[in-house]
Amino acid sequence: MTAAALRPLLAGLIDYAGLFPPAAVSMADAVANYAAYRSSADAWALGRFVLPVSRLEEFEEQAAGALGDPWHLTVLAQASDADVIGSFNARHAGCALIDSLETKAETVDDVMALAALSRIGAVHVEIPVRVDPDTLVRAIGASGLRAKIRTGGVTAGAFPPPAEVARFLVACARHGVAFKATAGLHHPLRGEYPLTYASDAARGTMFGYLNVFVAALFVRHGISEVDAASLLEERDVSAIRVDATGIHWRGHTLDAGAVTEARAQFALSFGSCSFREPLDALSALPLT
Repeated sequence: MTAAALRPLLAGLIDYAGLFPPAAVSMADAVANYAAYRSSADAWALGRFVLPVSRLEEFEEQAAGALGDPWHLTVLAQASDADVIGSFNARHAGCALIDSLETKAETVDDVMALAALSRIGAVHVEIPVRVDPDTLVRAIGASGLRAKIRTGGVTAGAFPPPAEVARFLVACARHGVAFKATAGLHHPLRGEYPLTYASDAARGTMFGYLNVFVAALFVRHGISEVDAASLLEERDVSAIRVDATGIHWRGHTLDAGAVTEARAQFALSFGSCSFREPLDALSALPLT
């Protein structure tokens, strides 16, 4: 698995959310980190800078002088924040742009109330997946929005079962709804890992970001929900192969063109409090 072969799968995949747990770095450090990542050799894998709308003023203070060649931002916001976001974009035209929003909904009415935010940019709606999310995903699609799934956290109970993630992916594919993921995707493959960066951190079973996004790409092109759940549980690095022709997993193949299309239109990105950890963990695997 070469770096060139991985690019269609990983390009722009990692939204940097260093402000959030378990890293929870300061705004100054998060801004400095993101600026460094934008100039690094791995910048091709970097997505947006993620922050809460409540910290925009702090961001402006810390990022003064660092912005340019517009920084694309994702903010966690509500429908009532539209004017604040619009004012920010007007002040920083050409230097920083909020063109992606993340919010939450638990009912169809909640989803419908968020539709107005789409005039600002892409809106990702985080929904619960403990129960069948099909109705909510359908409403998200009908409203011209995108879905978001929480794939982990800092406690073992924050990680949904693979079957629930597979069901979410299938619902998104069924209704033509693009999605992003967030939390717990620090490692390429499923396994047991520390849940935080504390020296005495508890360990838990975490999803691999390769598992989630390779499963999503195959779901986009018709793999069954049962097979998707199996792929989400895959721990054998040799079972997932990426080369110039595409992605291969246990008899299933997706060509390179389909990978590029599905990443652009369906499986968009994941938020991570670390940009380096997911990539460094990938480079440590015996992939070649």
